Amino acid sequence: MAIHPSAIVHPAARIDANAEVGPFCVIGDGVSIGARTRLMAHVYLEGVTAIGEDNLFYPYSSVGAASQDLKYKGERAETRIGDGNTIREFVTIHRGTAGGGLVTQIGHRNLLMAYTHVAHDVKVGDHCVLANAVTFAGHVTVGDWAVIGAHTGVHQFCKVGAHAMIGGYSVVVQDVLPYSLTTGHGRDIKLFDVNKVGLERRGFAKESIDALHKAFRILRDPKLNTSKAVEAICAELLTPEVDAVLEFISASERGIIK
Repeated sequence: MAIHPSAIVHPAARIDANAEVGPFCVIGDGVSIGARTRLMAHVYLEGVTAIGEDNLFYPYSSVGAASQDLKYKGERAETRIGDGNTIREFVTIHRGTAGGGLVTQIGHRNLLMAYTHVAHDVKVGDHCVLANAVTFAGHVTVGDWAVIGAHTGVHQFCKVGAHAMIGGYSVVVQDVLPYSLTTGHGRDIKLFDVNKVGLERRGFAKESIDALHKAFRILRDPKLNTSKAVEAICAELLTPEVDAVLEFISASERGIIK
């Protein structure tokens, strides 16, 4: 394996023979790294951290460090990163805690741009794009194919649905609906419409996008509360995508952004 002589690697770390560790990287006990994953330089990995194959870590990223949660007492917790991810400069990903299942998890083929922060017990799906300085508090869940704009902050325990797009500089304090285009700050954040461009790029049928547009229009109707809006949608629209939206609403604990 290609390990630069300036790197500091704990003898108990497990590194695939086809991985590459660049200059001045630090790899602690409990870290495992899969095939063809490359650490460019100055990457810091510690804790029980499992990293899959074909990942690329840019300089000064940090993965597996202890949580900033003041309730964390050093319990054995994990960080898991899948395959094909790109982790850019100064990204921080913290291990889990006892209060959140002891695992922080990043899926496959995600792009985490510079200065992104992934706090304890966060779960990110696959194919997501987290733009520069996106900040997740603890216990956030992000569905597949979500795109989150630069400098967006997401409150703890919030959920971002699959295929959602959040505009830059947003402040998210409630759950973001799947397939939606959402942007704004705190109480002023709004569901604007369907993430039409994103869905078209991923091959969603026009009929599916039109049905979501109608469903979101009903949800935004100021004369209807959420329960009445859901009843109206159920009476008028039945597609797999709309069903996924309704299931997301039903499971929401913090309420949804409308």
